[in-house]
Amino acid sequence: MPRRLSVLLLALSGLAFSGSAISHYSDNQTATGPVLMLALVLLALGFHGFAQLKGFSYTVWILAAVTVAMFYPGYFFTVGNFELKRLIVPFVQLTMFGMGSHMSFDDFRGVVKMPKGVLIGICCHFMVMPLVGFGLSHLFDFEPEIAGGVILIGCVSSAMASNVMSYLSGANLALAVTIGACSTLLSPFITPFLMKWLGGQYVEIDIAHMMIDITNMIIIPVVAGFIFNLFYFGNETKRAKTIQLLAFAGVILVTNVIMMFVTNADLTGFLTALLTSAFWFYLLPMISAILLKNARNIYRPMIESALSFVAMLGIVINTVIITASGRDNLLQVGGLLIITCLLHNVIGLSVGYFTAFLFGLPERDRRTIAFEVGMQNGGVATGLALKMGKVATLGLASAIFGPLQNVTGSALANWFRKRPVGPHVGADSSILPKTVNELEKESR
Repeated sequence: MPRRLSVLLLALSGLAFSGSAISHYSDNQTATGPVLMLALVLLALGFHGFAQLKGFSYTVWILAAVTVAMFYPGYFFTVGNFELKRLIVPFVQLTMFGMGSHMSFDDFRGVVKMPKGVLIGICCHFMVMPLVGFGLSHLFDFEPEIAGGVILIGCVSSAMASNVMSYLSGANLALAVTIGACSTLLSPFITPFLMKWLGGQYVEIDIAHMMIDITNMIIIPVVAGFIFNLFYFGNETKRAKTIQLLAFAGVILVTNVIMMFVTNADLTGFLTALLTSAFWFYLLPMISAILLKNARNIYRPMIESALSFVAMLGIVINTVIITASGRDNLLQVGGLLIITCLLHNVIGLSVGYFTAFLFGLPERDRRTIAFEVGMQNGGVATGLALKMGKVATLGLASAIFGPLQNVTGSALANWFRKRPVGPHVGADSSILPKTVNELEKESR
């Protein structure tokens, strides 16, 4: 986009912001919403003309969507007889599938190659953020379910965006991918117990059900992504491929067996659930990968772009649905909750960095651990809030934390980037989505 056009759009955005403020203080709420939305749209478009601002445009688009939900919440409850909040979990699963499709067993070799960094990163992640969330919820004395949501966002696994920030900042990308993968796989076992311990006084926590919910939202879709990766991107031997497929089948089987006992399902229900999981998360990824690999006019960049677009679309849609559902609560505690989420995020980034410093890790590893500790998987927190039937309260913190961490993370990545420490370590851009590579080019 030409620089002059971007400057014009930013100027018009400023005028629109002024107009929305005047409308608000004149009690003309009918005009405030549309003018504010126009201001945000112009701002997002204007950012595209500046390399250092372009990475923030996606967050501004989310803010524009949130503004629509705040002023017109009724449009985001149902479409016909279909409740839109039922889309939250499928979009989280699609995002995790996209993450899994860019991963393989090679990503776990970092546990052996960099055990100290991986251990520090995982321990900090599952200790710092839950305790900070617990402390902030007490400090600001939120109502129980809002406080539980602050703790919940601190107890989930790290976000895929942390890998993006590590890449852009010149950090140790291999370490970032390993920590992220390990925290994701450990979360079904750690998150429920942390929530029971720290958040049980605010909301009722069923550890077994939460373990199953996290497994269905994270582990099973990631397994599906692994299978897609195995047949589309992978070059493993036939023996290695067979071993991995048997392992993936075992994960799906064990998950459904545990689910049968937790939910007291009968044999018919168990078989139905098992066959459904096997089709959606085992056979379909395998068949899709084979078909796409042999398709003439479909190439890897196209698939990566599609997966990245679906992930970003899912984040926007989920944020809008949660905002609309919790609009009344947001109007009461929105400002304080934004401050809480900002503190939560900044403290996590800072403590992660300085803990790595105290343990004598090199600069690249410090940057990596900062992002892996401070950036959380808001989608999973949202999905858990929905499963608990409290998305309008328990899910509010994750709806705010997600977009906010992209702003702080991008700012910190740009600050780190201006202070290079030599060539990237493990900066293999092929393991990241296409949008990340585009961000890398745009930020130069």
